[in-house]
Amino acid sequence: MNHHSRRDFMRLACCSAAGASLLGGLSKFGLVSALAQGAADYKALVCIFMFGGNDSNNMIVPIDSRYATYQQSRSTLAIPQGLLLPLQIGNQATYGLHPNMPEMQSLFNNQQTLAVLANVGTLVQPTTQQAYQQSQNLPSNLYSHSDQQDQWQSAQLMGTPNAGWAGKVADKVQSAYNTGAQFPPVLSVSGSTVFSTGDVTRPFTMNPGQPPGLQGFDSSAASQARFLATQQLLTFDNGLSLVQSANLVTSQAVQYSVVLADALKSLSPMQTVFPSSYLGQQLQQVAQVIATRASLGINRQIFFCSYGGFDTHSDQLPQQIDLLSKLSQALSAFYQATEELGVTNQVTTFTLSEFSRTLQPGSNGGTDHAWGSHQLIMGGGVKGNNVYGTFPTLTLGGPDDAGNNGRWIPTTALDQYAATLATWFGVQAADLPAIFPNLANFPASNLGFMG
Repeated sequence: MNHHSRRDFMRLACCSAAGASLLGGLSKFGLVSALAQGAADYKALVCIFMFGGNDSNNMIVPIDSRYATYQQSRSTLAIPQGLLLPLQIGNQATYGLHPNMPEMQSLFNNQQTLAVLANVGTLVQPTTQQAYQQSQNLPSNLYSHSDQQDQWQSAQLMGTPNAGWAGKVADKVQSAYNTGAQFPPVLSVSGSTVFSTGDVTRPFTMNPGQPPGLQGFDSSAASQARFLATQQLLTFDNGLSLVQSANLVTSQAVQYSVVLADALKSLSPMQTVFPSSYLGQQLQQVAQVIATRASLGINRQIFFCSYGGFDTHSDQLPQQIDLLSKLSQALSAFYQATEELGVTNQVTTFTLSEFSRTLQPGSNGGTDHAWGSHQLIMGGGVKGNNVYGTFPTLTLGGPDDAGNNGRWIPTTALDQYAATLATWFGVQAADLPAIFPNLANFPASNLGFMG
């Protein structure tokens, strides 16, 4: 689950409850209008946010000489070396995946369309252990769920963000690629998030497996008459500017709901079988919307999905078996769907999570909040079959540890990770600093994992 505080929920809810709660349509932030002809190519970014802080220490594990250090530091939570799924890079296998992610092992080794980015996190500038201990230019409220969720979604490392980096990316490519779109460029199938909202772009939200738009109407004449009356009420000028603004958001959301519903009705059933998990349902909905791209006239899309339960303070080993199994199965099904739709090279799926967890176990077989984590990037446009970035030295109190229990100081910044994805998506280099304010503090804005 998303662990936002009451403060965050009030901030997110205040703009337009009508757009989100009544419609499952445009989120509370409103919507973007775009009605001219755009470019012919198509690309999509699909975000999987793992709420709670995924313990990536057991998702990606060294299986070379470094395993002994991992085993000693990880103690009772160490996965036996023989159970880890080897990731073959050339003639070597120096890393292994969690045993319950065989689908991801296949994408990495066989299709070579999966990459790992090691030890990435929120950073204002390159940070050493000494700089951390002296509190030099650190992100605010490290180890806080709500603050780090906002920072990962916005790339704003101080204060309360009003827009996310995905929404700002959509802003920058709109005029070049989406001027003919009949639908907003960002869609969330997991509620309203700051990630999806730009300075101009306003996302559309929907619940997976449910038709978009106002609920409670059917095709009968009486129901359609009520639907028409509802639309007319939304256009009534009552002279109250706040109400008028809310009505406008709702009215436009209804219009977009109709456009999407009509496009979805024309689709043939997909052959790909998705798992019944909540993440599987979300990704199935994303695949169906991607299939309507021609009908929607859209050439650049960003999708937000999420998956909760990663706050594993206790009983982590059995919990991760279930969490990572479902993640691997859902991602694999979605990759198969992109093959079915013929957009494998045009769709890039990537993971985010607010932080990893301490390498050293806590009490009750769990772990505490940490910092740098490993992320997955999947798609035909990914230079897969590789581990990018710098893997931490898995020594408690060592050079990469913020303290003494395995909180890794990131060696790659969120800004670099997201800017690499944004560049592939079509954002010009000159526009990157406006989206990622700390990018200039790092030596590279492109990490090289995209083709």
